[in-house]
Amino acid sequence: MQDPTTNDRIGPGRLILIVGPSGAGKDTLIALAREACQGDPNIVFPRRVVTRASSAHESHDTLSPDEFELAACAGAFALHWNAHGLRYGIPIAIDADIGRNRTIVCNVSRTIIDRARNRYADVVAILVTAPEDVLAARLAARGRDSDGSVAGRLRRSATISYSVQADFAINNLGDPRLAASELISIIRAGWRARQDSNL
Repeated sequence: MQDPTTNDRIGPGRLILIVGPSGAGKDTLIALAREACQGDPNIVFPRRVVTRASSAHESHDTLSPDEFELAACAGAFALHWNAHGLRYGIPIAIDADIGRNRTIVCNVSRTIIDRARNRYADVVAILVTAPEDVLAARLAARGRDSDGSVAGRLRRSATISYSVQADFAINNLGDPRLAASELISIIRAGWRARQDSNL
């Protein structure tokens, strides 16, 4: 469903994009937010599709590279991108949810923020980050070979200005429940604001 008042961008729901460097704890905060919003049908946390097996650090659906390419060509993804030698996708089902005025929350690459803003009427980008020593410790503890070297990941994080496109920034340092509460407030505030505008 498309809203003609927003140049055919998909609305009226909100798409919340969580971006940030590897090791920032994006998946942890999203998991805590999902738990807090459990039972609310107006807030949706779609499962990503990735060309790698899921793990304790990242829960997602898995496709082989060939299967992913076939799915992408068939229009199975609302958004998809390549990163670190892998392919990632957000299912096309979010379009219908946004058309029903729901809030969608997902972990994405910063490289697709502009693409998302062109496709959807209401997009909020949230940067999740942490100091470099914290990122390094988390990446080392993760021990996932497909991520590449810790030093390489930190170099990429240092050379990319994540904050340029972000509407909010959350520093995930210390107890992740504190950072998650910030994320939850942003998610719920956006929903309440849209509800109030419809009164």
